Amino acid sequence: MKFVKRFLLVILGLLVVVAAVGLFLPQQVRVERAITIEAPAHEIYPLINDFHQFNTWSPWARKDPDTQYRFEGPPSGVGAKMYWTSEHPEVGSGNQEIVESEDNAFVKTRLNFGAQGEAHAYFNLSPEANGTRVVWGFMTDFGMNPVGRYMGLLFDSWIGADYETGLANLKKTAEAN
Repeated sequence: MKFVKRFLLVILGLLVVVAAVGLFLPQQVRVERAITIEAPAHEIYPLINDFHQFNTWSPWARKDPDTQYRFEGPPSGVGAKMYWTSEHPEVGSGNQEIVESEDNAFVKTRLNFGAQGEAHAYFNLSPEANGTRVVWGFMTDFGMNPVGRYMGLLFDSWIGADYETGLANLKKTAEAN
């Protein structure tokens, strides 16, 4: 009986330590990728400011071509909203809404993944000598959730490659116009 009691105390102690360490991990997570596209910002901006154009370059559209989409609000810009539903584990279901938009310079969206939480994504467009630098970023805040903070350590590897693929697709699409 003493062994079981000690074993349970050790397990409880480990859980307390893991939770405590989790509270010292970063609360906010940011993932960014960038690419230079040989096209002016006014040719790239419509591709990121209009969800109807999103799947021409989205990395997730290629992962599950059977994803169902629904659009609400204006066709582009602030208030435009896209809902998606997929059985594919890397696509899932959720929605995103454009919450900020500045012509040919910036787009910010609010992402809602249901029980998995909310996040924001953004695109910054800035002129470069041979085109436009496009930065695609993702940010979320895990608050006081230690499990979320541990998961945050993996976000760069989870979505970084998708962002790189998406930017390469965006480059190909924009440069073909």
